[in-house]
Amino acid sequence: MFRSLCIAVAMYSKLPAPRVEWDKKSLSWAMCFFPVVGVVIALLLGIWLGLCEMLDFGPFLRAAVSLLLPIAVSGAIHLDGFCDTSDALGSHQSREKKLEILKDSHTGAFAIICCCLYLIFFFAVWCEAEPEGETLWVLALGPVLSRSLSGLAAVSWPNARGSGLLATFIQPMDARKARAVLLVWTAACAAALLALDPVTGTAAVAGAGLSFLYYFVMSRRQFGGITGDLAGFFLQVCECAMVLAVVLAQRLEEWL
Repeated sequence: MFRSLCIAVAMYSKLPAPRVEWDKKSLSWAMCFFPVVGVVIALLLGIWLGLCEMLDFGPFLRAAVSLLLPIAVSGAIHLDGFCDTSDALGSHQSREKKLEILKDSHTGAFAIICCCLYLIFFFAVWCEAEPEGETLWVLALGPVLSRSLSGLAAVSWPNARGSGLLATFIQPMDARKARAVLLVWTAACAAALLALDPVTGTAAVAGAGLSFLYYFVMSRRQFGGITGDLAGFFLQVCECAMVLAVVLAQRLEEWL
């Protein structure tokens, strides 16, 4: 289990992790530790948001670091998947051609445009958020739920190519056991969000759920399954959707 944890941390973050052998047994459990990276990000986000509240930092600095911190910890691996997927979706080509575009290391116009729009929009959403009281931790826990759902999809849905980095992690594992572990992660995180604040917690879970539904429909229709790039695309969309849902819930609560 320790080696599986080290593999997950080394693969999905820039956090320091001991070097271990990537054997079949270790790989078979690595995806189950994917949400651990989200836990670290959640703790860092929680500390940052608390510091902003204590020192009365303005919304721009608070939003900028809140946006960039998860990207920095992950090494932008998921944002890279977002860009590759944006290129493929923007091409309006056949399913086979879209899968080829995902493998292409070159950055196209759609990737740059969508990345800029995404970062601007997510920054604006963070500026509107009010991380006060228990809502602070509702916002901070988003990266845990997004990674739990991403891992759950990876072990439950068909792989579009049957090869690639995601397949390397998925093929050796016992899918049924991994699915059970990731369901526990998902349920525990959702329960924590609801317990922290019924209003904003419900909104965050709803935002994640709608993103997950979109991911399912889009990946099936456009690609015939999921890939590592699509998983990164979902994770970025999901985290933005959760913060946006919290902002909408806060405004609705004020209005009522």
